[in-house]
Amino acid sequence: MYKVFFLLGIFFKCSLLIAQNTYQISGHVHDKEGPLAFASVYLQDTEIGVLTDEAGYFSIPDVAAGTYMVVVSYVGYREQAKKINLSQNTQLEFVVHSDESLEEVVITGTMRSVSRLDTPVPVEIYRSAFFLKNPTPNLFEGLQNVNGVRPQVNCSVCNTGDIHINGLEGPYTFVMIDGMPIVSGLSTVYGLMGIPNSLIDQVEIVKGPASSLYGSEAVGGLINVITKLPEYAPRFFIDWSATSWSEINTDLSFTLPVGSKAVTLTGINYYNYSQPMDHNGDMFTDVTLQNLISVFHKWGVNRRENRDFSIAGRFFYEDRWGGEMHWTSDDRGGDEVYGESIYTTRYELFGKYQLPTTEKMTLQFSYTYHDQNSMYGTTPFLAQQQIGFGQFVWDKTVQNHDWLIGVGARYTHYDDNTPATQNSDRVWIPSVFVQDEITLGTAHRLLLGARYDYDQRHGSIFTPRLAYKWNWSDTDIFRINSGTGFRVVNLFTEDHAAVTGAREVVITENLLPEKSYNINFNYLKKIHSRSSALYSVEGAAWYTYFTNRIVPDYDTHPNQIIYSNLDGYAVSKGISVNADASFGSRWKAMLGVTFQEVTQHEDGIKKEPVLTEKWMGTWSLSYQFKKMDLTLDYTGNLYGPMRLPLLGELDPRPEYSPWWSIQNIQLSYTGFKNIEIYGGVKNLLDWTPAKHTSFLIARSSDPFDKEVVFDENGQVVPTPDNPYALTFDPSYIYASNQGIRGFIDVRLNLK
Repeated sequence: MYKVFFLLGIFFKCSLLIAQNTYQISGHVHDKEGPLAFASVYLQDTEIGVLTDEAGYFSIPDVAAGTYMVVVSYVGYREQAKKINLSQNTQLEFVVHSDESLEEVVITGTMRSVSRLDTPVPVEIYRSAFFLKNPTPNLFEGLQNVNGVRPQVNCSVCNTGDIHINGLEGPYTFVMIDGMPIVSGLSTVYGLMGIPNSLIDQVEIVKGPASSLYGSEAVGGLINVITKLPEYAPRFFIDWSATSWSEINTDLSFTLPVGSKAVTLTGINYYNYSQPMDHNGDMFTDVTLQNLISVFHKWGVNRRENRDFSIAGRFFYEDRWGGEMHWTSDDRGGDEVYGESIYTTRYELFGKYQLPTTEKMTLQFSYTYHDQNSMYGTTPFLAQQQIGFGQFVWDKTVQNHDWLIGVGARYTHYDDNTPATQNSDRVWIPSVFVQDEITLGTAHRLLLGARYDYDQRHGSIFTPRLAYKWNWSDTDIFRINSGTGFRVVNLFTEDHAAVTGAREVVITENLLPEKSYNINFNYLKKIHSRSSALYSVEGAAWYTYFTNRIVPDYDTHPNQIIYSNLDGYAVSKGISVNADASFGSRWKAMLGVTFQEVTQHEDGIKKEPVLTEKWMGTWSLSYQFKKMDLTLDYTGNLYGPMRLPLLGELDPRPEYSPWWSIQNIQLSYTGFKNIEIYGGVKNLLDWTPAKHTSFLIARSSDPFDKEVVFDENGQVVPTPDNPYALTFDPSYIYASNQGIRGFIDVRLNLK
């Protein structure tokens, strides 16, 4: 009996000690407006957690002594965390702030730094973390998961491509770096290549015309790549990745102080792919072989009163080729082994300087030099382009009016070896613009703007603009935008088929600049929901009407591209929806869908252009395994059918593409200090265009058309060897030929 009482006494004492070693964590969660009800409060790396009550209070009882990270999470707010050493009952207070993705600062829509919620112009923002969910060697490919934006491959052999926004081709997209226009004509794609991911702070996208601020080419939309300020960039960063297709990509960046007033940021990107592959069996490379190097250097200077002063430059060199599998550089330009070889050299310089005056006045400038030496079989394409841009901007606030007044000039020098430029093209385009953003109470903003350009070839060009924003409530924002756009076209810098020699180029008239008229509606809804945890839904609808649209006609003659101004009109219209969701602290999801119709109307006939999808969808789903420091990312896109360029009525290939999807999965580990390891699979479905047809490249066995028979009118004559009356043509393509592949990625980040 004594032993029984002794054991019971020991048990009671141990129970008492255990009870004495558990404590309560309680507290209050609120934002600047008041208490935050139903916020999630949990202990990191445990299953212990509660929700705040309607007054924002919480209590977590019976927590064992120890060290904990107490985390507060709520949809629409930045996550807050406090580390505690629990040895007694503890009271905490959390002051949470709106999620920065809602309060992000943008400059693209109005050429002024402003909160995304305050700007009358809808701007989509994609931070660098978005592109790391599906890492790619260049930003061109990284845009494949942005709703309404599609990287388009235009050639099965050389893989030349462009960016489509809302169904409009690459030349309608205006690309900038740090707000400076550096891309036009020859460099529509090159401006998005060779920028190390470590340098990208965010990418801003505006869909619809913005010529009233940025001039020609800003017809379909804007892509503004914002690089990091040197003072906030990592001290040293290296990102090395490789794929099972033997692709190697390396990003390297570092910052260095220069005295006490300046910091420099240097970024280097090197990409190499040198293993020819032919999975579709046509004896041509599926993907171009490539050596690419890009060097980016940026200076940031600390000045009094935080005045802006930055200057940056970039050098880009590319050696790229595709063709028959046994092609070598010795075959370049010959007629025995077919290959398309492109040497590209680019220099860019851009910057801004805020004048040391009481008024906010800024000088902006950019200069681009582009040299392209290409051989498409036996057809050379030699071109040089120089673009200089300068602009003076005065930012002035008078009561409820935010004025933006600017004068600028643009110089373009372009020359190539095609018949269209027998004399080099030198053009000065002076311009002046004014914009007034008017605050009408707390809920309304109105933006009025206009730009005047004078082009010596086409005379005066006037582009007005109007935008309106209504804060319907604290969680509802409605915007309407309307404006005009214009575009001066240089055909041979934009259409791959026009420079390869695969088709004869025919220009039927003196081409006039295109004009567009656009209206765009945008609605943003923020939802703080306890049950669904939905973060935001954004919908948009647009209508764009074109006159003088320059249309390449591939259908009238199978061996010609006939260019003329459309004797009628063209229309681009559609709707899109983007939704972001966050479920607790582990799940995050993004979903986007776009339905669009792009048509041309001439002589009472309605026709859709080639390579324009009717609908598309994108998604991103992420889940964090916090205890294991792992994150799983699943990204993808889905595209509807698009009309494809055929070579005549006898061409047996399908006229329309099928539904198709590129899906990717990635697992990342962040458990090491300063080191991140990523790995996964790209193109999970192993989908390529070649699976939709018996052949992609027409007459791949006779790339120089040596055995093709033509009649006296230049039309192809069907023969037993060529029953479909085809000539060699690689333009029947709408997506990459690159199939499924694994990848590994290692990053070192020293902050």
